[in-house]
Amino acid sequence: MTLNNEQRQLIEEFGIYQENNGFQPAVARVMGLLLVSNKAELTFEEISEALNISKSATSNALNMLLNTGHIEYTTFSGDRKRYFRIKSSNWREFFVKKMEDLSYLNGLLKRVLEVRKRDNPVYDAKLNDFISFLDYMKDRMPSLIDEWEKSRK
Repeated sequence: MTLNNEQRQLIEEFGIYQENNGFQPAVARVMGLLLVSNKAELTFEEISEALNISKSATSNALNMLLNTGHIEYTTFSGDRKRYFRIKSSNWREFFVKKMEDLSYLNGLLKRVLEVRKRDNPVYDAKLNDFISFLDYMKDRMPSLIDEWEKSRK
């Protein structure tokens, strides 16, 4: 599989972005490759060779991405290989999960303010602003999604 310099650079930039979000380097690069590849699906061997990573690192990365729902695979009749691709249909589910995570964090932060016994008005004000913003986002997000969907029709 041949990648041009622009594709390689984009894979690296995407990889760094994903590493900053907690992904391991190989996992982040596999995601980047699957996004920028000219082919819709890639085999295990194509991924390993294109990224110049070991079979073990490729296997671990693919398993992690499969388990977290970021990618999926397909097979073709008469071909024993699995072909991996980004699971693009799950962006809404991913977004809902992120919003649930933020809602949970918001609840925890509210409890922190209730339980904490120290007096720190500057910190409390900043924490209250963040809590308020999370409440605002939680209230507004469903209508933003509805507006966006209506605008696409």
